[in-house]
Amino acid sequence: MTTTVEVLADAFKLAGTPFMVGHPGGESVELMEAGRQRQMRFLLMKQEVAGAMLAATWGDITGSPGVCLSTRGPGAANMVNGVAHALLDRSPLIAITDAYSRPTYETGLRQRINQLAIYAPLVKWSTTIDAKTVRQQVRRAMRTAMAPPPGPVHFELPQSETTREAGAYLAEPPLLPKILTPRPDRADLKPALDMIGRANRPILIVGLGVLWANASKELVQFAERLGAPVLTTPKCKGVIPEDHPLRAGCIIGGLIERNLVHASDLIVTVGLDAVELQPKPWPYTLPVLALSGTASLDALVPSDPEVAGDLKAILAGLAEWAPEGSNWGEKVARTFRDEVSRALATPSNGLSPQRTMEIARAVLPRDTIATCDAGASRLLVVQRWQSYGPREFLGSNGLGSMGYAVPGAMGARLAHPDRPIVAFVGDGGFLMSVAELQTAQAEKLPIIAVVFDDQEIGLIRVKQEIKGIPLHGVKLGGVDWEKLGHAFGCDAYVVETEQALADALAAALKSGRTTVIGARIDPSGYVAQFNALREL
Repeated sequence: MTTTVEVLADAFKLAGTPFMVGHPGGESVELMEAGRQRQMRFLLMKQEVAGAMLAATWGDITGSPGVCLSTRGPGAANMVNGVAHALLDRSPLIAITDAYSRPTYETGLRQRINQLAIYAPLVKWSTTIDAKTVRQQVRRAMRTAMAPPPGPVHFELPQSETTREAGAYLAEPPLLPKILTPRPDRADLKPALDMIGRANRPILIVGLGVLWANASKELVQFAERLGAPVLTTPKCKGVIPEDHPLRAGCIIGGLIERNLVHASDLIVTVGLDAVELQPKPWPYTLPVLALSGTASLDALVPSDPEVAGDLKAILAGLAEWAPEGSNWGEKVARTFRDEVSRALATPSNGLSPQRTMEIARAVLPRDTIATCDAGASRLLVVQRWQSYGPREFLGSNGLGSMGYAVPGAMGARLAHPDRPIVAFVGDGGFLMSVAELQTAQAEKLPIIAVVFDDQEIGLIRVKQEIKGIPLHGVKLGGVDWEKLGHAFGCDAYVVETEQALADALAAALKSGRTTVIGARIDPSGYVAQFNALREL
């Protein structure tokens, strides 16, 4: 007899995810045991939200849905933020919440909340597992979570269903379907080719769809064919190597990139998802050609036409058939990079956040995977850290949640066990996820956490200052990062100079252990940097 939980564990492992993560409840133990019997790891997290973020990051990197779980009631409520991250950051995820069996649910009120209603707005599909239909439910979940745009699905798992015999198919569909997407021919792309042919100075704005299509190579070939500068969204750093001469930088919704965009005569958006942009109207009147894997429904970008289909094949065709461009991109990309660099070069008393990033990039190997938290330091990380391959820079952009960088780094460590992993995180965000240092230690998932210690919630302080409001309610401080790190069994350093930072990073690389580096930075340049780069 094959039980419900055995069907689920088999499916997760076959789909390419050899672990589950979360904080379990009583109804989870049978599923955990089914996983253990199949050599699947279970990572015990200290917070359910961190478990969901870790699993979502695994999904981002591998394309296989991460699997997180929680107990009913408080655990399900606490996991919500991590599932919201997966929704708005387009991460394939299966989120499982325990549930009472139906008679128990109808009898009592304790720990009884409507979990399907809570998760309904935050997932692509939500369902209560039934033993008779679990095989079909898990197949639909896989397809739903992985179909562009990727995102979370929710299983409610009642106690009554866990060890029941699973229903069987007469003719069983594959767990992961093989979907064939033929390449378009030249005639199919004629409207796009004609539009490109009329342009002298095209610019590419690149978003998440390129990652979903595994089309980084084709994107670079297309950019090189046109000689066009490339702006990426923050989630797409590295989709074109950031030492490529056509790489201009990141589009952040600020004023600084508008001169570059306005110098063009055609905007080509490639895989751009509106969730990656600032919540404001599209600021350009230039013609827009959109290339996408799925048709846009948000009506934000005024593209005409939009070419929707297999983005990898579309880019390959355009790279082959588009007329060669004027190669205007290298010069304007270099000018834009220099302009951003000058805007960030504010004076500092002591260790500046921008120099922190430059030193980290100089010391850490080229193949380092970086995660980034939300907050004031994020602007500096996005602009000054360089990534050289797709999915080598990870953050919470669509949701913009603090507390992401540490569990995200742990997810990256699972996917890349042999590469350096660094988490760049503000002191506020770090304190939201600090308990997961114990998980990293216990599960042998070493990461380097560089904590920007400015002793405040910096982004809110910046907004208070810009708006002329006195500083209030944002002070932190008083944390001894060395003692904190050592309490979790980690290596730990507090640094106040550039040389001390470089030495601490080098020591962390050499040790291969989880390391906390508290970087005492001078945040006085934040306001000038925000005013220069971003419209607040």
